[in-house]
Order: sequence, then C-alpha cells, then structure tokens
Amino acid sequence: MPVTAAPVQQEHAPLGKGFDELRRQDPEIADVILGELQREATGLQLIAAENFTSPAVLAALGSPLANKYAEGYPGARHHGGCELVDVAERIAIERATSLFGADHANVQPHSGSAAVLAAYAALLRPGDTVLAMGLPYGGHLTHGSPANFSGRWFDFIGYGVDPDTGLIDYDQVRLLARTHRPRAIVVGSIAYPRHPDYAQFREIADEAGAYLIADAAHPIGLVAGGAAPNPVPYADVVCATTHKVLRGPRGGMLLCGEELAQRIDRAVFPFTQGGAQMHSVAAKAVAFGEAATPAFSTYAHQVVTNARALADGLAAQGFAVTTGGTDTHLITADPAPLGVEGRTARGRLAASGLVLDCCALPYGDERGIRLGTAAVTTQGMGEAEMARIAELFSLALRGDGREAAAEVRDLAAVFPPYPA
Repeated sequence: MPVTAAPVQQEHAPLGKGFDELRRQDPEIADVILGELQREATGLQLIAAENFTSPAVLAALGSPLANKYAEGYPGARHHGGCELVDVAERIAIERATSLFGADHANVQPHSGSAAVLAAYAALLRPGDTVLAMGLPYGGHLTHGSPANFSGRWFDFIGYGVDPDTGLIDYDQVRLLARTHRPRAIVVGSIAYPRHPDYAQFREIADEAGAYLIADAAHPIGLVAGGAAPNPVPYADVVCATTHKVLRGPRGGMLLCGEELAQRIDRAVFPFTQGGAQMHSVAAKAVAFGEAATPAFSTYAHQVVTNARALADGLAAQGFAVTTGGTDTHLITADPAPLGVEGRTARGRLAASGLVLDCCALPYGDERGIRLGTAAVTTQGMGEAEMARIAELFSLALRGDGREAAAEVRDLAAVFPPYPA
C-alpha cells in the first residue's frame, strides 16, 4: 500500500521538489536523508574536508543530467545524445581554466584520489621514485601509503617537517631530491596548516629533473578566492577536489599546461575512469561560477580569518596548536594538555555536536585533532563565534558535555546551513 507523505516543509527546501516523491516511494531512505539534514543543522561541522554546497549546486546534482552516459570528451563521445552535456562540460572547463589561470582543465575525476591517480598515470611508470610529504607529517594516502595504490606501485620517499617549528624542512626536501633523483615531487597534504613555498619546490624539482605535482585538494578553494597562493604557475600538474572550501560537489579535477593536456585527458579516460558523471560535472561548473564572484572572495578570506581566530582560541584554552597557528582553513592541535588524546577528544566533542577528525601529530605517538572553518563560515559565523566554539571545546572536554551540546545546538540554530 503506498505511503502518503506530507509535503516537504520549508526547512527541508534544499532537498528540492522531488523529495516528496522519494518520501512516497522509499520512506526508509527519505528518513536517512532527513536525519542527515537534521544532523548537519543541529551540530557544528568542523571536518576540514567538508562544507555545505549551495542550493544551486544541489539542484545540478539532482538534475536529469544524471541519466546521461558520456564516455569520452566534448565532441568525441562514445555515446549519442551528448550535445547538451558537451555544453555543460565545456562551460565547466572554461570556468575552471579562467578561475585558476590554467591552460587546461579536466573536470571528470570522480574524487581527489582519482585525480591524483590520473596524474601519476600520466607522468609515471610503476617502480618510479616519488618524493612526497610523509604520512606522519600530513601526507595523504595517495602519497605513498602501503595500503594505497600509490605505495604499491611506486617507490615513495617521505619528507617531513622541522621538529621545533612544525614547518616543512626545505633543506631536507632538497637533500632527498638530490639523493634519490625522483621522477616526481608531490607538494600538498591533508594536515599541514601553512602555505607551501611552491616556487622553492619548483626549484628543487628542476634541479632534480622531476615533475612537480601539486595536490591542492585542501587549499584550492582558498586559491579560487584569492586567499592562498596559486600552485598553477609552478606545478606541472595540479590535482584538486571540488568540495571542501570550494563548496562544490564531491569530486576532483586536474589543471595543467597545454603540453600535458592530452596525456592528462587520456589518463582520466580511458585509462583510469569510464563515463563522466555529467550531473556532477554540471555542478562543478556551477561551483566554479560561484567561486568567481566577489562574494566568494570575501568568503574565502573570512574562512582564513576564522581559522586563525579559532586557532588562537584553542591555544588560549590549553590546546597545543601545531605550527602555532594557521594560514589556511585548517587547524591541527594536540589536546593532551587538557588530559585527553585525539581519539578520546574526537568522541567527546562529537557527543556535544562538535564534529571533527583525528590526525597524526609530527614526532608523536598519540594522535591529535584536525578541524577546519569552511562549513561554519558558509553558515555566516565570524570571529566572535570562533572564540565561543573554542570555549565549547574546553567545556566538552573538561566540563559538562551536556551543557556544551545545548550551546552547540543554540549556536547552530542561529546560523543554519540552509536558511528557510
């Protein structure tokens, strides 16, 4: 017997008109989606890799473009009926190249890891030596983890950070490059809160005769808003995600010069992926268009301002903030001075509605916490709210978790991710 569901309420507006039909046909999944919307709206999402897309991006993701099979590239598809999705992909490419000052963009990768895989496939052969930030210092799984394709197919050498400052040790990077003569050097991480010196990495790569691959998954949204240095002029290939600070759909992209364009495209399709997800490509185009506006530039700079304010607040509450602060949206910190290690802290904070991640800490056995300010800045929060969030961290870990949870809900209610 069909389920009769009430129309979507105004507070569920970002789900779109089609949600009424979903509630009728599949109330179990509808309840999951409503539950997630409620979770996002009643807590503070501080995971550095997450953000809230705009309703326009959500609309593109839920569009009929999801129906189209489109192996290949605009004007050279393996399926018919691609005239309109070709237009969408060309728009995405044009917007991406304009936004980041690149000669060429491939917007088809399904994720940041898929983009990195394609970059390696285009430039490397199995067994090649690659120099990248070591995993204990903030490197990603695709930077040589033995559990990942990167660590199984290539010989990764890890560089680290100065034990006193927590900053990249460029003398070590240069020495390792001279010693191992890598085929490629990767610059980028998932837990390094400072800007890398792309010019210095370029010099080191040139000296070693290596390609320079920038994994800009985390800072690319800040780059779009002019709040972080652009790796495009320095790197042979830039790999990135389209979510995080960029505020687009979950997915990846690649930027490169014209001389590598054909190799990059072939590495994406047909070598590592099949058909592009055209609803996602269109949503990326929407996000690139939004990121080209003055409003997004203001947003990106506020993300950094908020991160610095939150880092200062955490330090005032007793956390040991890695590198003494941040240049980006990202903060890493050790909660040990508050009497807890990272995993325990993450659990207690989550119970109070403060959602974040754990991360490795350089030169330490225990884990720390990693958080970011992209999502809360999207919600409209500023420095005053960052100071209060830092206090709520302390309250959740050293005081009354229930009181912290109540204040988190109150704060989230004032700054909803999708205002009615």
